[in-house]
Amino acid sequence: MPANPADLSGRTFLVTGANTGIGRATADDLARRGGKVFVACRSADKGRAAVAQIAAATGNDAVAFLPLDLADLASVRDCAAQFLAQDEPLHVLINNAGVAGVRGLTKDGFELGFGINHVGHFALTTALLDCLAASAPSRVVTVASDAHYQAKGIDFEAVRRRTASRTGLHEYAVSKLGNVLFSAELARRTEGRGITTYALHPGVVASDIWRRVPWPVRPLMKMRMLSTEQGAATSLYCATAPELEGVTGRFYDNSREREPSRVATTELAGELWQRSEAWTAA
Repeated sequence: MPANPADLSGRTFLVTGANTGIGRATADDLARRGGKVFVACRSADKGRAAVAQIAAATGNDAVAFLPLDLADLASVRDCAAQFLAQDEPLHVLINNAGVAGVRGLTKDGFELGFGINHVGHFALTTALLDCLAASAPSRVVTVASDAHYQAKGIDFEAVRRRTASRTGLHEYAVSKLGNVLFSAELARRTEGRGITTYALHPGVVASDIWRRVPWPVRPLMKMRMLSTEQGAATSLYCATAPELEGVTGRFYDNSREREPSRVATTELAGELWQRSEAWTAA
């Protein structure tokens, strides 16, 4: 990482869900510090608007849009291919996008929260691994949640069915456990390639992740939540802090390392990786 942590000139970042919420605050900060930032999100209109706004606010024109629908593996593969076709280095991938309180199935038949929060990001990251290795030292930062402590494990049959709970919050916890397991297993599988990985809890943030929670409940939930700028702090710490160079596979909360759930075992991480590989094989 750069000697001056405030200066990100010459570093390239790809942030999923960077058109709004924590992702937008993360992209704003990275661009303000001179980084080249790719904003990857589902809506072309919102993505391009965010790019223009970030460039205007930061004075940094090195901001670009990539179409990405994490609920559609074909879109994920297209996004990776579009990035790779530009022959850019990739120094930091920030798997930020996510949903909570949703119900349904993805296009490829995964429980909606699990499919977006874990499966889509797994497919994107593995498609970009060679580029990350070629750009080393590089980092993969995955926005998880302390909700992962609530998950008792992963029912691998249930994640291939429509959301069972009324709120989708049980499935959200499982998807966030998936994020933590993925980050730890990625660290083991990329050892020696110059890639380091970090999973994190951003705090309980008043972001668009809650957009599908019913209206009467949503504003009450968000009253005591952090701002998106506060929520981006740990993502930015994991993405840029020079003292984390060489540290990998850990979980962070409030920019400090924290022990993940006891359920987040090496064995479960390995099983999740193998299944995810099979699920996302083209």
